[in-house]
Amino acid sequence: MRTYLNHACLAGIAATFAANSTLAQSPDILGPVSAGHVAAISDGDYIASTYADTILSPPEAGYRDMLTVLSIERGKVTQRALPVSNSVTAAPEIMELAPDGRTAFVTERLGERPAGGMKVADLPPGNRLFAIDLADDDDLRLADTAEVGSNPEALAVSPDGRRIAIVSNSPRASLLQIVAFADGVFGEIQHFDLAEIGVTGTADAPRGGVTATNVQWHPSGRYLAVNITTQNRVAFIELIHESGKLAAELWDNVVDVGKDPFVGRFTPDGRHYLTSNWGRDFNAKSLEGRVPEAPSTLSVIRLAQQGATTARHEVAMTHETGISAEGIAVSPSGTLVATINMQDTNFPPQSPRYKREASVSLLTFDPESSRLEKVGDYVFEGVLPEGGSFTPSGSHLLVTVFEGHKGATSRTGPGLEVFRVVEGQKPSLESLGRVPLPHGVHHVDVAPR
Repeated sequence: MRTYLNHACLAGIAATFAANSTLAQSPDILGPVSAGHVAAISDGDYIASTYADTILSPPEAGYRDMLTVLSIERGKVTQRALPVSNSVTAAPEIMELAPDGRTAFVTERLGERPAGGMKVADLPPGNRLFAIDLADDDDLRLADTAEVGSNPEALAVSPDGRRIAIVSNSPRASLLQIVAFADGVFGEIQHFDLAEIGVTGTADAPRGGVTATNVQWHPSGRYLAVNITTQNRVAFIELIHESGKLAAELWDNVVDVGKDPFVGRFTPDGRHYLTSNWGRDFNAKSLEGRVPEAPSTLSVIRLAQQGATTARHEVAMTHETGISAEGIAVSPSGTLVATINMQDTNFPPQSPRYKREASVSLLTFDPESSRLEKVGDYVFEGVLPEGGSFTPSGSHLLVTVFEGHKGATSRTGPGLEVFRVVEGQKPSLESLGRVPLPHGVHHVDVAPR
């Protein structure tokens, strides 16, 4: 199935967000960044208070689901935008750039807001995967759309850019889907029920209590990691080519990690998998009960040697990070890890737990000893920061800020908080400022020049 968005729908936001313009406040920030494209995805339906009262953003605010692409050429930064359906209720990993930087892939956990929709219950389940062509310097173009399982939670692009892996949680099954992609269009979709692969549950809950929230490709392109956040486990899956098709089976053991492993990343050398464990209580009936007061943790999984018959994956260590760490980023060298911590900024101002400042935790990682060491927490003002990404050279870290507090300026409102990575025996982060973006930005990815 292929559909196209009408570019006329950009007219309603043109007054506040031009489709192709030089950023007034960001050249000094992003100009030196070693990147060709910076892509950010925004959810226009949710505001921070929606998590507490289920009421969507007021229609008069004019917020839209939006993909924004910032292009950097010789220190000059330009921006383009295209409405693309998405939802902040998934993990940040609902958007990723192809390795060559020419295509952005986005999936929607919840579908587009219907006319008159005012509450979360009015949003339909999502089931679409989008491919957006970034090659035209003057415009973004929706190249293709595919239908996948309902409520897709996360996607990942294979190292060769030829396959998109997606995890979905339908009422009946948690699905791993592999979508072929070539020449700008989607091809065959293969569906794998995680229960048939061996990822099962016995809880009196949908899918036996299995909920997959993250999928990542191993650098070899042969394996996938799938986070099962409701079971505090990570499953590793091997893809096997059989007669022109793919088969999927478990790669050695499923690994028990910390509580609520929402997202994760392989290290660039493929020897470890790092998972950020948020720590939520899924049985709680209120926001205060669901969101933890204790720090989140980061687990290091030392992977079994590929092809080994006796080795097993094992947790090498677990380290505290920050309160409500949702996003994770690993530097291209594999020696730095950052978690993006909401730090109770998701609570309404009248709550005793309300905080104005979020943070980034920076840790060093030694791949030889499999050891993490926390070097610092870096605070900044803003609500619900979630996604983050190091630039291809590792010189900068970009962090999304969903919205600002009441009375926020362009410096403290929604956008990208930009940090320079200060190298040395004890590395650190230096905040350079914020790039203003549309309301609801919740993930960012970066492609090289």
